[in-house]
Order: sequence, then structure tokens, then C-alpha cells
Amino acid sequence: MAADSTAETGAPRRWRGTRESVLFGGVYGAVLASSLVAALTQHGHGSAASRRYDALWVLVTAFASALAHGYAHHIAERGPRRRGEVLRALRDEWPLVVAVLPTVLLLAGAGWGWWPPGEVEYPALYVNIAILFALGLITARGASRRWPAAILTGVADALLGFAVVIANALIK
Repeated sequence: MAADSTAETGAPRRWRGTRESVLFGGVYGAVLASSLVAALTQHGHGSAASRRYDALWVLVTAFASALAHGYAHHIAERGPRRRGEVLRALRDEWPLVVAVLPTVLLLAGAGWGWWPPGEVEYPALYVNIAILFALGLITARGASRRWPAAILTGVADALLGFAVVIANALIK
């Protein structure tokens, strides 16, 4: 965690650095997108019109989640008030929204007739698993792990993410 002490530097304390923000948002966004697609598919969403709606719904949910996370960080880190603190806290949640964009594109594409609307949930799951694998691999390599260990870390992260998505789908 990157944290500057307000007393030492006069700068506001940061809960997460940029790297942690990107990783957290990427993982959260990929799992959120997969869980939403699984839940929507489970409830019979399979027509072109419903997939266009699903794409919009996933995007709105990602923005709502990003706003909630940014606001929660702002509250948790509350100190002396500085102009723009809330906006900076919200801005720092961009990786979450970016991580759902591939799923939004898949759903919207199904709604626009690019591929069968009833068969988009597995490609969306595969894309999000690939995102989780890539984030695990990048993190492991950033921690100076050798390629075999980094690949295993990526696989483990992807499998863990898959397990979370399955658990979420079963709960809903």
C-alpha cells in the first residue's frame, strides 16, 4: 500500500497506489462482469433486445460500483478537507469500469446481431478469465517471479476468479 503521511508531507494520505488501484479495479470489474452475465443469463436474458439492455445494465452497474467504492474510500480516508478530494476518489476507480468494457462490447455486439445473443455468456466468461489470468501474470512478473511461477500464479488467479463467479451465480 502506498501511503504518504499527512503529518510528514502535508499531502493527503493515499489508500492505494496506482498499481494497486489498477489491479483491484481490474479484478473486481472482471468478476463483477462475469457474475452479472451469469445472473442475467440464468434469468432468461437471451434475445437481442435483452442483450442490448444487459450491456447498458452492466455498464451502469460498473459505474455505480465505482462510485460506491470511490465514495467509501473518501469516507475512510477523511481528513482535512481539500478541494476535489471526492472527485479524485471517484476518478481513481476507473479500472473497474474499464475492466467491464469487453463484456459490455460482447453483450452489445450480441444485441446488434454480430453473434447469437443466446451464446454470449461463455465468451464473456472466457474473456474475463483471460483478464484475471493476465492481471495475475503481470502482478507475479512485477514481483520478480520467474515465468513458470508467474504463469502458475496467473492460472491460480483465473481459477479463483472462476470459482467466485460460479459461487455468485449459484447464490443468485
